[in-house]
Amino acid sequence: MTATGRRVLVGRIVGLYGVQGWLKIESWTEPRMRIFDYQPWLLSAAPGTESEVKGVKGRPQGKGLVAFLPDVADREQAAALIGSDIYVAREQLPPPGKDEYYWVDLEGLEVVTTEGVALGRVAHLFATGANDVVVVRDGERERLIPFVQGSYVRSVDLSGGRMVVDWDPEF
Repeated sequence: MTATGRRVLVGRIVGLYGVQGWLKIESWTEPRMRIFDYQPWLLSAAPGTESEVKGVKGRPQGKGLVAFLPDVADREQAAALIGSDIYVAREQLPPPGKDEYYWVDLEGLEVVTTEGVALGRVAHLFATGANDVVVVRDGERERLIPFVQGSYVRSVDLSGGRMVVDWDPEF
């Protein structure tokens, strides 16, 4: 990975395809075939068990995607990779559009209210049907704040490491 070490989860190996070592994968990129544009992949089956893979090839297959990894020669080797998360270096991704952010860039930001009350730091985000949600932790409590720019999220300053929200600190 890169000097900064920031990486982004872009997919997961979910099954086997055929007998020659091909794998079924889930892709969380948009469009989903874009996952093959971002290489090398860093595969992680469990913390501390990471391996870098270059030269991955893939294609659509039915409703999903299948991938061929150069060093995987048979079904048995492929089976050992099921469940592995697929990461890429943050720097491989295209720059986000205006008022768009990669979640990994928001993680760790200090979160303060419009009145300057510190709420904690962004631990992570998750998607809901209506909008994304920012999970803010301060050591004592956890707050779930809708990531709705203009309504709840008033500003994001990545270089300054701060997000300003319109949120009641007691909630």
